[in-house]
Amino acid sequence: MHLLFIDESGNPSPPGKQGPKHFVLGGVIIPEEIWPKLSADIKRLKKDYAVTGEIKWRYFIAGNQKSDNSLLHLDPSKRDQLRTQLFQALVRYKSVKVISVIADVRRAYADTTIRNDDGLYQRAYKILTERFQYFLQDMERESGQRINGLIICDHRNNHQDERLRALHQKLVNSEGIFTSNYANLIEGLFLAPSHYSVGIQFADLVAGAVFRKFEAEDERFYDLIKPLVRASPTGKVEGYGLVRLPKGVR
Repeated sequence: MHLLFIDESGNPSPPGKQGPKHFVLGGVIIPEEIWPKLSADIKRLKKDYAVTGEIKWRYFIAGNQKSDNSLLHLDPSKRDQLRTQLFQALVRYKSVKVISVIADVRRAYADTTIRNDDGLYQRAYKILTERFQYFLQDMERESGQRINGLIICDHRNNHQDERLRALHQKLVNSEGIFTSNYANLIEGLFLAPSHYSVGIQFADLVAGAVFRKFEAEDERFYDLIKPLVRASPTGKVEGYGLVRLPKGVR
């Protein structure tokens, strides 16, 4: 069993409003036997740095002094140190894979079927989950055994969650020519608050690293996870581990 944990970075504004240029939906694929090890790793690091709350990308920002920031007691250098060690813990497991959808927000909204930020999220979700299905198919061909997958998303709000669940079931049950066959997915979509999920906290870090790469051309943290980004047999990551929305945007 492989678990896909999903979180976002970029918080896109509605069409016509000023906001980030990019929106990223990041995913971390964790084999079920690796999850307990990562859970132990994050618990150990949180203990080492006296962190009692959850880990979020935005908490590492030096200027984030909000009272809900679990890293408030750490100075900027310590925050960077902890973030680096969290990424190093993830990369230690070669069977973990990263997939992300990078949306150019303005160009994505030019597609008349994407009417708002929720629609943008749903389109990115479709693309990301298709890549997860392709990954599972590849694993199945290589191993000669059935490989199943399960998807766990960060909780957003009740209305958005219900719409996403409906989309997920539509995708899984669809037999249309423009929809992937999600034969390797089991059960429905699971939604969990990030503070309850180790996997979603790592997905949040991955989404943040990918967002920084494309929004600010800052590749410091993306370079740490680069070995885990899903790639073709020839090493190509575009279209495999990094997928553009709309397709072909650079």
